[in-house]
Amino acid sequence: MEPLYQYAGLIPVLPLIGAMVVGIGLITFNKATNRIRQGSAIFLISLLGLSMVLSFALLWSQINGHEPYTRMIEWAAAGDFKISMGYTVDHLTAVMLAIVTTIALLVMVYTDGYMAHDPGYVRFYAYLSLFSSSMLGLVLCPNLIQVYIFWELVGMCSYLLIGFWYDRKPSADACQKAFIVNRVGDFGLLLGMLGLYWATNTFDFGLMGDRLEQLVESGSIAGPLAALFAVLVFLGPVAKSAQFPLHVWLPDAMEGPTPISALIHAATMVAAGVFLIARMYPVFEGLPVAMDTIAWTGCFTAFLGATIAITQNDIKKGLAYSTISQLGYMVMAMGVGAYSAGLFHLMTHAYFKAMLFLCSGSVIHGMEGVVGHDPVLAQDMRLMGGLRKYMPITSTCFLIGTLAISGIPPFAGFWSKDEILGSAFAANPALWLVGWLTAGMTAFYMFRMYFTTFEGQFRGADTTIQKALLAEAEGPNYAFGPGAMNPEELEGEDHGHSHGHGHSDTPHESPWTMTFALMALAVPSVFIGLVGTPFGNYFEMFVHAPGESTAEVMEQLSEFELTEFLIMGGNSVGIALIGITLASMMYLTRKIDPAAIAKRIEPLYKFSLNKWYLDDINDFLFVKGSRRLARQVMEVDYRVVDGAVNLTGLVTLVTGEGLKYLENGRAQFYALIVFVAVLGFVVFSGIS
Repeated sequence: MEPLYQYAGLIPVLPLIGAMVVGIGLITFNKATNRIRQGSAIFLISLLGLSMVLSFALLWSQINGHEPYTRMIEWAAAGDFKISMGYTVDHLTAVMLAIVTTIALLVMVYTDGYMAHDPGYVRFYAYLSLFSSSMLGLVLCPNLIQVYIFWELVGMCSYLLIGFWYDRKPSADACQKAFIVNRVGDFGLLLGMLGLYWATNTFDFGLMGDRLEQLVESGSIAGPLAALFAVLVFLGPVAKSAQFPLHVWLPDAMEGPTPISALIHAATMVAAGVFLIARMYPVFEGLPVAMDTIAWTGCFTAFLGATIAITQNDIKKGLAYSTISQLGYMVMAMGVGAYSAGLFHLMTHAYFKAMLFLCSGSVIHGMEGVVGHDPVLAQDMRLMGGLRKYMPITSTCFLIGTLAISGIPPFAGFWSKDEILGSAFAANPALWLVGWLTAGMTAFYMFRMYFTTFEGQFRGADTTIQKALLAEAEGPNYAFGPGAMNPEELEGEDHGHSHGHGHSDTPHESPWTMTFALMALAVPSVFIGLVGTPFGNYFEMFVHAPGESTAEVMEQLSEFELTEFLIMGGNSVGIALIGITLASMMYLTRKIDPAAIAKRIEPLYKFSLNKWYLDDINDFLFVKGSRRLARQVMEVDYRVVDGAVNLTGLVTLVTGEGLKYLENGRAQFYALIVFVAVLGFVVFSGIS
């Protein structure tokens, strides 16, 4: 099996080669490359498929007991300072490679149907391939400095994809927001990296943790300073994995096409943050302050995301806040020491959240046949309803994802979320209580989304609601999505054509390329949680914290108590069922009027609807605040700096004009000046 590991470096290289070939084609032979659009897609999908085959071969090899493999080369050296580059394959790497390649491949297949009529079809595929390559490279990194390189590549690709429809102002603003917010976190990561290197003289994950622990124990480095370095590194995952307060970019990232929303939320951008926490675990676990910071940040973020998702009407933004909440669970798990539980939830969440986002794209694709290409209308759940009879595959898959994320057994989300809640209770009951309440809210808002979208009567053709939503949004906001038509072209379409890209009275199911991806993701959304059941936790035996042996893990797992599991699991399922019941009474049977409740608690409702006013606060403090500061700096520059320069010039001009009358070239005049000067000195000396 050794040759397999020697070629493991090809996993990120293959999609990179594809992106380069297609990208060069777009730059040099744009029209010809765009004419073979499906050929380009097949080429890129095939290369990623080869990466997936290699990834699963490595996973199978690791499952069968192959030792972790690392291959390094010296990349740069200056005296004693050396930087090595390479790749490492261990249990965590193998699992992450399998997750990223499968989801990225299915997203690419789905994209063919979703972006079929978009003029940027080939460019989008090239970006997707580059994004997948960057994330796969990040997963294989053996040290922190190499992680930073791929970390920034992932950020660059997200900027390109979020702003894919750059001719729309919301998309352009969203990609800039994502870029700037992530720079804040990445600056903290860079400072933490440099501090840890200064302290430990290494970028290697394991060595860094061991050396830092020894330095703290010996007193060579103060514990608070080591914790500061760790927290600075944690700022990187705070931004990438959308943790409070750097979570604000993720909901706006929904301005990009839906396939990239699925990839960002499931397997690349946000997964990178949790993955880095896992890689840096040897550093974090020995620093209680850092671990507590991670745990409470994750806990608060989980609660924050859930409270905002409850009131969102845009289907994609509701799922975005759901992702923020679920990422909070993963980060909290890492902070309480539940290493395997956090990564297990990362895996289960990747599959069902990718499916949920692709389902939302399928819904938008179907709705655009009725309401056109305006996301204000196509993505608003208030215009949906009754879609189950028009889109049976999409509705079934969305229901599976909803059950999984709500933590209903035996779906995947139950096993991973229950394990996190159990670990949180053991560490700190307050963390468990917040996580438990969040689980109830998760079930409520997800079934609210399902009932509003797929049950009841279809409301999409109601022109009164359409006009009200457009008035609320201050006019139409066309998205160049599936069909890629200009607003003028929409007006000229045959409105009775049910499967075209004009308006019709009813939505329709998506093409097979889209529904195939949904059905393929539905399978792991149901069954993959079974590899991590508490009475047979194969996942934890395979992926466990650094420093723990398999024997130690098996001994811990052998202490499984059925009664404790039933109590903890029963609590989490119970709160989820309460949330589902409330959602059904409010949005299915209509026995409770949600509008009346919203009116009674209007301040809380608006607080949630306006996202805790965090965007407004950021706008006031940082956007407008930086503009005010810039204006003040400009005033200082104009009045002080430019004033000093101008004053110097004026003094030079005036003195020059005055002195030129004294420079007449007559020796007698110069002698008179000298005489007057000497006389003045004599008089002054006599007086003093």
